[in-house]
Amino acid sequence: QVQLVESGGGLVQAGGSLRLSCAASGGTFSSYTMGWFRQAPGKERECAAAIDRTGGTTYYADSVKGRFTISRDNAKNTVYLQMSSLKPEDTAVYYCAARPRWKTGSYLADYTYDDWGQGTQVTVSS
Repeated sequence: QVQLVESGGGLVQAGGSLRLSCAASGGTFSSYTMGWFRQAPGKERECAAAIDRTGGTTYYADSVKGRFTISRDNAKNTVYLQMSSLKPEDTAVYYCAARPRWKTGSYLADYTYDDWGQGTQVTVSS
């Protein structure tokens, strides 16, 4: 089990940028695939991006491709989400999640992730 704490959310104007961070503790960070999920009011939770254990492979939802970049620093036990060209529809609570190495299935599927952070609010004004 790993504990996750997100930071970096806030209010930004459309077209702006934000960088989210997620610090992990209590587990072997490099053994987890990491994901950034988001949930807007009245909508289902969706995966915005995911990154494999080494950082060599990344996955993105179509809605954020070309605008968001996920990365990780295994030496710092931290995963990041750089968000650019933000749109009002990106407004949501963003959650960091950890998927153990033995789980199978799509990296974009939330049921494959065991540990979750408390979330950080991102609000994009028009």
